[in-house]
Amino acid sequence: MEENKNKVDKRVMLGSILIGLGGLFFLNSLDIFDFNFGRVIFSWPFFFIVIGMYLTLNTSRKMLGGIIAGLGFVFILPRIFPSIDYDGSIVLAIFLIAFGSYIILNQKKKTEETDELGQINKDIIDDVAIFGGGTKIVNSDNFRGGNVTAVFGGSEIILKGCKLSEGTSSIDILAVFGGTTIVVPSDWNVVMNVTSIFGGFSNKSVKDPSMVADQSKTLIIKGLVVFGGGELKTYL
Repeated sequence: MEENKNKVDKRVMLGSILIGLGGLFFLNSLDIFDFNFGRVIFSWPFFFIVIGMYLTLNTSRKMLGGIIAGLGFVFILPRIFPSIDYDGSIVLAIFLIAFGSYIILNQKKKTEETDELGQINKDIIDDVAIFGGGTKIVNSDNFRGGNVTAVFGGSEIILKGCKLSEGTSSIDILAVFGGTTIVVPSDWNVVMNVTSIFGGFSNKSVKDPSMVADQSKTLIIKGLVVFGGGELKTYL
């Protein structure tokens, strides 16, 4: 997929984060840069920053990614600089306004993408499930993949009404403390390449021995699963 070529690979992003953390630990050990790493790195604001950066760089949900990363940055500042102290009511107000605005805008977009039966008619999917989820039925005569993100939530993507595009298409998955189930037709040629850290993505697809998959059309399921899970199923 042409549009996926411009996206940041998850392994590159994860490696960059680990290198950055290693550099900070090194500076801390030399007393060049001093702060409480455990209080900053192993905190939910830092987690929000990482997820927000990923959504901004790797998906079309840049508004959501910016909101999550921004909130993480706001909440992490007092952990780095103890002299900073926010009024809790102000922070809560910002949080509610930001996510309320996103929910309204996102719901309008979802309404425009679905038909009267609640089915999605798109060649490229971009599904985000955060603290929630549901079942999405996708219809397309030229399905070209997309992105599926699950953070403290989960979704089921049913592609039984789709015809795979010629060549190679891919679904990019990010599951953090969440999960995703993808259901594809049994005659699709599917390749899995998902990286798992304290999680897993299983292949539970069932192939009909009498059915030969079209090798000219391939769907690659790739991505990153951290403290989460998922599975691939087939629709017979």
